[in-house]
Amino acid sequence: MSASAAESIRISIPKCDPGIGHVIRTPDSTDLIEGVVVRPFDLWPDDRGYFLEVARMGQGLAEGFPAESTQVSSALSYPGTIKAFHYHLQQTDLWVPAMGMFQVTLVDLRPESRTFGWKNTMYAGALKPCQLLIPPGVGHGYKVIGEQPAILIYVTNRLYNPKDEGRIAYNDPSIAYDWELQHK
Repeated sequence: MSASAAESIRISIPKCDPGIGHVIRTPDSTDLIEGVVVRPFDLWPDDRGYFLEVARMGQGLAEGFPAESTQVSSALSYPGTIKAFHYHLQQTDLWVPAMGMFQVTLVDLRPESRTFGWKNTMYAGALKPCQLLIPPGVGHGYKVIGEQPAILIYVTNRLYNPKDEGRIAYNDPSIAYDWELQHK
């Protein structure tokens, strides 16, 4: 699941067909990018709000995350904000949308992967709670959809290292992701 300190993923920007790629509606979708794991979780609502368990170290999707280098962070983004694309050469991300709704976008940048060049779109957050494990070499980003700000909590198996992170413009013509409302 996660790369060791000596390993580093090779990436390449693929030439993708325009659009949003495969829309992932279930955790066992055969269209899911290799190595990406989606796991629904429960929210426990009551008259005061709700409780959500982000992760248990040593268990679940964070099972292989070492205690000495695991980092937990969060980001609040306003409606319409697009944060994309970035990728890691060694770091594995565990995303937990905690508030609001996200249009999550993934693209496989690993030329050796059987799903190289695939794009996935997932709608995650208050209406569809899930955890999302994103391996090294998978470009990722999101757009906040709806009228409310959104909070993303993310757990990483490594402390932040800017040398491990790469960025690709959200509107890169090779990825050709369609960020517009789909009007289906």
